[in-house]
Amino acid sequence: MSFFNRLLVCFVLLSFNAFSQKVQKASFQVVPLGIKGGIDEKNLSAYMVAPTNTNDFICMDAGTINAGIEKAIENKVFKVSTSEVLRKYIKGYFISHAHLDHVSGLIINSPADSSKTVYATEKCMEMMENHYFNDQTWANFGDKGPGKPLNKYHFQTLNIAQETPITNTTMTVKAFPLSHVNPFESTAFLIKNGDSYVLYLGDTGPDTVEKSNKLNELWTAVAPLIKSKQLKGIFIEVSFPNEQPDQFLFGHLTPNYLMKELHTLEELAGKGSLKDFNIIVTHLKPPTKNILKLKEQLQNQNDLSLKIIYPEQGKRFEL
Repeated sequence: MSFFNRLLVCFVLLSFNAFSQKVQKASFQVVPLGIKGGIDEKNLSAYMVAPTNTNDFICMDAGTINAGIEKAIENKVFKVSTSEVLRKYIKGYFISHAHLDHVSGLIINSPADSSKTVYATEKCMEMMENHYFNDQTWANFGDKGPGKPLNKYHFQTLNIAQETPITNTTMTVKAFPLSHVNPFESTAFLIKNGDSYVLYLGDTGPDTVEKSNKLNELWTAVAPLIKSKQLKGIFIEVSFPNEQPDQFLFGHLTPNYLMKELHTLEELAGKGSLKDFNIIVTHLKPPTKNILKLKEQLQNQNDLSLKIIYPEQGKRFEL
């Protein structure tokens, strides 16, 4: 091979490598503050999400806040105080539904927090106003609702499937309804930054058990983003191993039902479209033996070649 040809080959390889690195560049950073469902009050659903290289985080659900921030500081994710992360880094909260394991951290930490926006759909917001921030169960730190609103939090109701700017960030959000023991609703949040997206689902049961089409409608909405490789990952719950009977799922997923739902998504997005796609598994319910069984079942059933991520409290990762 001549010197010129060798030079040309090197140039092509270097260009391809640079292009590959550009394509694979992360768009979002995630700091899990809580990852479990169930009884561990120090480790309940809450995920800080921000564009990479910024501290403009939003918090997806808020089951655990303070303990999760402290764990992240222990892991050297943040070099500032717990108070500064709470007050300055978290720009707003997105509450998928008003069950306590998804909102208790927001309530308990509200006296120490700074002014910011809490986002939820209408039904979820009504529950928080009427049952939590109502001047009886807890002081009303919002700007509407019962009692004397203290105007610390701006309660912003999200309209379904309407793109909404997220205050003090470059991101936007679209909300989609989920069924969590039909007719009770949970929410999925599609977060956009630039040309990139991430999808977070609150608690949800499978369509077949819930007698619903909510997940099918969500998959139809995001399938084009899978095709175009703009969707960087999906946060989705798997609460129980496959042995859990349908009548005791209580609006949650098993590995078997997760894979069925993701096969539906792949049919909509195209064969092979989910190969190496990031699936972040949330809301694993204790005891530990069930979690270990659940993970083994997911590994054995992963015929779509998904990249399955099990987040750890206080450990940062990128998407």
